[in-house]
Amino acid sequence: MAVTIALLTRDLRVHDNPLFAGDGPIVPLYVLDPALSELSTNRSRFLHQSLADLRGSLRGLGGDLVVRQGDPVTEAMRLAGQAGAERIMVAGDVSGYARRRERRLRAECDRHRIELQITPGVTVVPPGQVRPGGGGSAYRVFSPYYRAWSATDWRAEVPAPRRITLPEGIAAGELPAIPEGESPHAAEGGETIGRRRLSAWLRQIGGYADAHDDLPADGTSRLSPYLRWGCVSPLAVAAAARSSGAEAFVRQLCWRDFYYQVASAFPKLSTEPLRQSGDTGWRYDEDALQHWKDGLTGVPVVDAGMRQMRAEGWMHNRARLITAAFLTKHLGLDWRLGVDWFFRWLLDGDVPNNSGNWQWVAGTGNDTRPYRRFNPIRQALRFDPEGVYVRRYVPELKGIDGAAVHQPWRLPDPVRSSLDYPGPLESHRDEAVWLRP
Repeated sequence: MAVTIALLTRDLRVHDNPLFAGDGPIVPLYVLDPALSELSTNRSRFLHQSLADLRGSLRGLGGDLVVRQGDPVTEAMRLAGQAGAERIMVAGDVSGYARRRERRLRAECDRHRIELQITPGVTVVPPGQVRPGGGGSAYRVFSPYYRAWSATDWRAEVPAPRRITLPEGIAAGELPAIPEGESPHAAEGGETIGRRRLSAWLRQIGGYADAHDDLPADGTSRLSPYLRWGCVSPLAVAAAARSSGAEAFVRQLCWRDFYYQVASAFPKLSTEPLRQSGDTGWRYDEDALQHWKDGLTGVPVVDAGMRQMRAEGWMHNRARLITAAFLTKHLGLDWRLGVDWFFRWLLDGDVPNNSGNWQWVAGTGNDTRPYRRFNPIRQALRFDPEGVYVRRYVPELKGIDGAAVHQPWRLPDPVRSSLDYPGPLESHRDEAVWLRP
């Protein structure tokens, strides 16, 4: 029977993986590209853990994960020649890197008369399946996209393979060593842990609509890293959430798909604004930027979010909005600086969602109200009313009770002067800044 090379990228799972849907011998291949290895120590750690878990699963099915290092196209074609493969399968993706890889792979497959099959699996609904009327390439506004996305038919889930058979003579290769991540409390990667987390989440998903913005409760799934690497299937997660009646959570998965179709139509999403008129007036202040990065702005809810990201490689979504708005709307610093910093630390950092959300907050992207502001103190008082989240990540303020923790500069002088915590950044000491709508 014909041999297939399954080139894995961001679909590191055996459940609902269209790459494993065919008959005949399948060679699961992951190529470690040196060009990506230095982007994020946190994500490298999560990736390598996920590869180890996937190898264990594939060996349990009688196969193995073939690991190579180098250029993915070169290594895939080399392995296809060694295995006598007639087909290469890879999941469709939208980043500039992924599309260049696909174009090169198609050219090489055509040259060697090998079939190339692009499969779904990175999103619930593939980018381009839902298009706006009038010939547009992508929806720019979420609400009409959500209506169209909700009405479309989803593909059927692919059952996990019962057995994986490798051709003889294929060396599996060594797994990469798992590096130490920069974030000491980062989640562990892999489909096994991702599916376990999903099962636990489905038991509490009914409270998501009420709790997902509550900073101290942390009533979110924390599945985003597992979705980013394909350790769990976005389609399977959405189907399980929909069957549980948790439409508020399904809507969040639709937001994820929304930015994938935006990135598909606008490949320079990380560097160029969707709305040119909003991309002006940025100032450059290295001192302010460093204070923001270090969680030392003097605004406790902002600092708590930034420190959570460093500690865990993850940040609560409400805190992401607050910290991003602070950088762009209060400090007036360029949103691209935030894109880069988040991309370094976040386990779930990817081009569509990281860059798309940053542009939304900065007023250069898909927000229908580009001039909106997030007042950090009002946000803190609303979503962390007793200061539990702030005290969890800003230990200098643990001795302050209740909501007073959100505005330490208003404490009596003896208390304020005893704190080992900075006041608001010099250029934003005016309290009126925090009272703007």
